[in-house]
Amino acid sequence: MIELKQAQYYVDGKFVSLDEVKAMGMNAKAIDDAYKGTMAYGILAKHNTLPTTQKGQPLQIKFDALASHDITYVGIIQTAKASGLKEFPIPYVLTNCHNSLCAVGGTINEDDHVFGLSAAKKYGGIFVPPHQAVIHTYMRECMSGCGKMILGSDSHTRYGALGTMAVGEGGPELVKQLLCRTYDIKYPDVIAIHLTGKPRKGVGPQDVALAIIGAVFKGGFVKNKVMEFVGDGIKNLPIEYRIGIDVMTTETTCLSSIWTTDDVEVKNYYAVRGRMDDYKAIAPEKVAYYDGVVEVDLSKIVPQIALPFHPSNVYNLQDVIDNPGDILSAVEKQCNQLLNNKKINFKLTDKIVDGKVRVEQGIIAGCAGGTYDNIIEASAILKDKAVGDGKFTLSVYPSSTPVYYDLLKKGAIAQLVKSGANVKSAFCGPCFGAGDVPANNALSIRHTTRNFESREGSKPANNQIASVALMDARSIAATAANGGVLTSAMNMDYDNTIPKFEYDKSIYEKRVYNGWGKPDKNANLEYGPNICDWPEVIALTDNIVVKLGAVINDPVTTTDELIPSGETSSYRSNPMKLAEFALSRKCPEYVGKAKKIFSSELDRRANGLGGEYLDAVKKAGVELKGSVSVGSGVYAVKPGDGSAREQAASCQRVLGGVCNIAKEYATKRYRSNLINWGMLPFLSQEKYQDDDIIVVYDVKNTIEKGGCEFNAKIVRGDKVIDTVLTVDALTADERDIISKGCLINYYKAQN
Repeated sequence: MIELKQAQYYVDGKFVSLDEVKAMGMNAKAIDDAYKGTMAYGILAKHNTLPTTQKGQPLQIKFDALASHDITYVGIIQTAKASGLKEFPIPYVLTNCHNSLCAVGGTINEDDHVFGLSAAKKYGGIFVPPHQAVIHTYMRECMSGCGKMILGSDSHTRYGALGTMAVGEGGPELVKQLLCRTYDIKYPDVIAIHLTGKPRKGVGPQDVALAIIGAVFKGGFVKNKVMEFVGDGIKNLPIEYRIGIDVMTTETTCLSSIWTTDDVEVKNYYAVRGRMDDYKAIAPEKVAYYDGVVEVDLSKIVPQIALPFHPSNVYNLQDVIDNPGDILSAVEKQCNQLLNNKKINFKLTDKIVDGKVRVEQGIIAGCAGGTYDNIIEASAILKDKAVGDGKFTLSVYPSSTPVYYDLLKKGAIAQLVKSGANVKSAFCGPCFGAGDVPANNALSIRHTTRNFESREGSKPANNQIASVALMDARSIAATAANGGVLTSAMNMDYDNTIPKFEYDKSIYEKRVYNGWGKPDKNANLEYGPNICDWPEVIALTDNIVVKLGAVINDPVTTTDELIPSGETSSYRSNPMKLAEFALSRKCPEYVGKAKKIFSSELDRRANGLGGEYLDAVKKAGVELKGSVSVGSGVYAVKPGDGSAREQAASCQRVLGGVCNIAKEYATKRYRSNLINWGMLPFLSQEKYQDDDIIVVYDVKNTIEKGGCEFNAKIVRGDKVIDTVLTVDALTADERDIISKGCLINYYKAQN
């Protein structure tokens, strides 16, 4: 079904070895330059502002457009404004698909929307009102383009199936673009995703995506690399099928994605939307070198299910249906070990009733599930059937108003409503715990993007736990048609004909504010009482003393665990208020510890005293010369899997955090967020304990001179352990940002 292979050459549509390439008579230079034959190279080279684009060398990228939603754009604009923003230099789309319910904190959600519209008017942006579209659907429909690059402050910024290389990053990276700076990375490895065959009826894009994620995630096969989709199988996939696979590439931890385009599906996508100028054919050159290959035979893919608590925890759906006892028992055990909380009684095996798996909820929503094709097929499966009057409920969220409108015209919405489904407006909430939160201990099956612990909205700290299994819309509809009994769409008899999509651009023209290129510098920003400036952040000192506020030994720590989503998202315009939720579902004691450490440090600075933690260090016989600051730190084995949200780092920083220590970082974007907030992304193979104090010597000098190793001591009571902390190579700008204390300080110093 899926096979992983090492580096190969792609010659005239076939993969060959180095020896075979040499046998073809290709000279050494042509072989060395074969990496330039990829689609990724052509797009990266076009957007690189440095004179040359070379494998393994630095790139400084400028994007064609930016995108944010209503839990990120306030902080981005506030930071850019404090750093000298005058107007948006490239199209910047502000969507409102995360806090659009306006259900938490009184007026604060709608206050953010008012601020967003005022910013679009003042700086020349594009404002998409609530319920009009989820962020990625709008960007596909209106902003994508073959050969373009788009940067978004949401991790699922992926438009590769439309010939657009898109990257999801934390907000500070968008700030850099707004200030006409660059996105700085090393030229990434490129992995070919070779698609062959044709999917079977009942198999959807989520099934293909989950199969790929299950194959590549654990070994990091595509981590921080570009996934480049090639092969004859692509022509057998409708464009929205490709989009559905593409958006899930984020869950592999890749950097970005790009697909070959064609003059049938992709060209028609742009033609229907009146944007033919944005189409062009994109394909690898005659010879291309790939750093690895993922072989995917689409004809062998069967419906999949990702069981809690990760998109990579993938099983064949039919295996779970046929053998639920063994599989659910094993996953239940794994999940209880992960939760590591004796107060929580997490169960999956109680879903087995009379040998069948019964689930309580189905969701088809967002940038992955809420597409036209998915909902058309789901409605066809539910034709003349009912979801029943039991516990099971089904909610469907079309991903944009143009999609909703055409589904209405085609009768799909009526068919869903008649079956008992709840059809709602464009909203990302079910994907991050802000809509359709299931009951305690319920199991929800969802065609959304993630199923991390508590991401569905439960609060383990309050003795609540529910769980999500990821599935394709087709099998979710089949399960709904069976009253909540887990069912594969391959077992359903239905008409899978998809009527031609008809796009009505007037819907957006009537509601979307398009101020691109028309900034009104005299316009005022409109602030609600929850919108606050960032507190002052101090610069790096000669030495640092780190008191660990959290020690997390789980194999992977997600950004949802570092700062929960759901109702906390409403407070992302208020740094100090949001910080109260940091690690609240993983380490409830963290905020209290961090505050105590920070308070002690503030008293030390104000009064010139040694302070509790410096006194402990001195008592252990450790001496320090030069300036010193004391702050909290977080140790985690592999932090940062998941969302692009910068607040996973900024919340630690405003509570006095100075560093993270990890064996490795799950994603490039989380490490970047740490750096942009002035926190050191240390690496270490030591085993840490809760009460450890780490003294790191000569930090500022080492950082400013480009060093990557730091002598340190772990103070554990009366015991002192010598150690060395490292960081992966930092760019000159990254070193300067850390030295200044954060990105805001860095820009202030320049201005």
